[in-house]
Amino acid sequence: WVPYELKPRDVERRFLTCELLLARQKRKSFLHHIVTSDEKWIHYDNPNCKKSYGFPGHTSTSTAKPNIHGKKLMLCICWDQLGVIYWELLKPNETITGDVYRRQLMRLKEAMQKVRPIFHERHDRIILQHDNARPHVASVVKTYLEGQN
Repeated sequence: WVPYELKPRDVERRFLTCELLLARQKRKSFLHHIVTSDEKWIHYDNPNCKKSYGFPGHTSTSTAKPNIHGKKLMLCICWDQLGVIYWELLKPNETITGDVYRRQLMRLKEAMQKVRPIFHERHDRIILQHDNARPHVASVVKTYLEGQN
């Protein structure tokens, strides 16, 4: 609940609270530890549809309607606040399984050492943010992540 008009005392208290939170963030930040991952289908079969002109009463040439379930690849990408750390294109029509995701996490760890060497030297742990899709919470993934702690 936020009142429409704040009293000067309330404005000052909120301002001091915000300053305190910002100072704490600068002193003990955790945002640089967060690594986010996601997947996205990339459609790459884009046939050219050409327009044709026809005289009245004459038939025009037709083009085939493109397949809505055309060729596609899955892009798997991991990033942090500085940018992309690791990405991978799966084989055509291949999807994420628990084992595939576990192997990606292994490759993410290697990529983290190459792309963010200073982070790896200082911290050794990341906060992995991913959704709770079945492959992400599979037993092989949980076992791997528990072994990393």
